[in-house]
Amino acid sequence: MSELFGTLSDGSVVHRWTLERAGTRVEVLTYGGIVRSVEVPDRAGRTANVVLGFAGLDGYLAHPEPYFGALIGRYANRIGGARFQLDDLVYALEPNDGPNSLHGGDGGFDKRVWDSRPLPHGVRLSRVSEHGEEGFPGRLEMSAAYTLDASGALHIAYEAVTDAPTVINVTNHSYFNLAGHDAGSAGGHELRLDASRFTPVDANLIPAGAPQDVSGSRFDFRRAREVGSGYDHNFVLDKGVTEAAQEVAELYDPASGRALTVATTEPGLQLYTADHLSAPFAPGDGIALETQHFPDSPNRPDFPSTVLRPGEVFRSETVYAFSVR
Repeated sequence: MSELFGTLSDGSVVHRWTLERAGTRVEVLTYGGIVRSVEVPDRAGRTANVVLGFAGLDGYLAHPEPYFGALIGRYANRIGGARFQLDDLVYALEPNDGPNSLHGGDGGFDKRVWDSRPLPHGVRLSRVSEHGEEGFPGRLEMSAAYTLDASGALHIAYEAVTDAPTVINVTNHSYFNLAGHDAGSAGGHELRLDASRFTPVDANLIPAGAPQDVSGSRFDFRRAREVGSGYDHNFVLDKGVTEAAQEVAELYDPASGRALTVATTEPGLQLYTADHLSAPFAPGDGIALETQHFPDSPNRPDFPSTVLRPGEVFRSETVYAFSVR
């Protein structure tokens, strides 16, 4: 079901799509591909929205930086120095995070209005990112399908093709608070993450050196434990890149009994504990689990490649499944 959600200053119309199946209710906006809400029951059967966001379009326009629930691209995470080389050509991007390019730039996918059409139990968003948009090469035809399966799990499946060599890395930037979006700190949630390594970073949050073993460090979530705070790091998933989405993480809130499992085809997951959120939210009110390729991969030939070439099809899928204990 689709309905009017708001209008931008240039007259562009934004719609809200509501998906409902097996006890899960999801709202998706055509502005930024934003997942505005995910409503699921707790162990007592009480339903609450478990992602951070705003009631109206004005909230997202006034607070763009947290990227609440947004579809991020062309390149999720950071590209160091806001530049990269591809096939002997150097591409300069607009720095929007100190010296770096973050989340595709100030005019990234999260700031665009997407075309939409219904799918069985879902919606497909699509748009063309023209050659040179935010400095990236190639005319990219991009789509993202949001669907609910028979169990109520949310699937987000991305596809893209290009007419020239380019780089692509996309993710969903939802902040989860399984106690409810207005419940305060999510720091007491427990996280299990199937990652034996993480990428250490420099002062600008760009990967520095080779991935490191998590053993004996605060980055070891191989057994579920309280998340806490102070994370904005990429974890190297043990499974690597896969054709089908495989489970890699579980987030659990002991108070409500809600649990979230994350499955993905991607090789990495950025854990961000929202330490820089500001009003109307507070630091630590949500936890982002961003499935993606590694930050700065275009400048790191030792990382899994993010290059897409003409004739190839980029595909990626992430599944968010909810349950109670």
